[in-house]
Amino acid sequence: MLGDSSAVGLGVEHSSQTPGVLIAAALAELAERPVRLLRLAVSGARSAQLDVQVDQALAEGPDVALIMIGANDVTSRTRPADSVRHLADAVRRLTAAGCEVVVGTCPDLGTIRPIAQPLRTLARRWSRQMAAAQTVAVVEAGGRTVSLGSVLGPAFASDRDMFSVDEFHPSAHGYAQAAAVLLPSVADAVGVWPASADRGVRPIRRGTVRPIEQAAARAASRTGTEVQPAEVRGSDTGPWGAWALLRRRRPTGIPTPEEARESAEASVTA
Repeated sequence: MLGDSSAVGLGVEHSSQTPGVLIAAALAELAERPVRLLRLAVSGARSAQLDVQVDQALAEGPDVALIMIGANDVTSRTRPADSVRHLADAVRRLTAAGCEVVVGTCPDLGTIRPIAQPLRTLARRWSRQMAAAQTVAVVEAGGRTVSLGSVLGPAFASDRDMFSVDEFHPSAHGYAQAAAVLLPSVADAVGVWPASADRGVRPIRRGTVRPIEQAAARAASRTGTEVQPAEVRGSDTGPWGAWALLRRRRPTGIPTPEEARESAEASVTA
């Protein structure tokens, strides 16, 4: 887990409620094997600080890295071009080492109550612009993204239970919702997402493979949309730049660490 306070899970009372632990527990159940979680994220981090986290990650030889970053870049008014350059560098370094990379893009900051209008409207616009720019950079660098926009958006705006007591970071409920959206892509990246879990999902329509700029703009406003590199007729680029595949999976239930442990113990007993 790399990134900022959202990857740390700041705002919850127990480590078992953080997104990293929730996703690791679910991966262990899907893979039917132990999963080692390494949390290198730092509260308050901006994309420029990912380099140090990547150094630490590469020393451990990870199979998959989940990065959640961008909110602090927006609030500090970092230029998107500067922010995504650092993010793309991080993705390239990880993928070059054989690590799969999934990036949860910048959430919708327009739902944070302590931010007064008209700044809240601007925060929404800036965060969506950041999410779209992140998508382009990550896919071109060989990773995949998952939009967290409305996971921390409309539901958070209408449900106080989705925020922690500081009204800025998600609550345990909120992190569980984000983890449920991220899990399918993380599990698919390491080859343990079951095909049966996607049954009943609307088939991919013609046009789902799009130029990356179009894919990024569409994903920024659609919760849980995964964007990853794609090919058309054997080529990964077209007349309008790189090709990207948009995919929407149904969020899945996230087992708690206790539930995952009980399931593993039951399997051993059986």
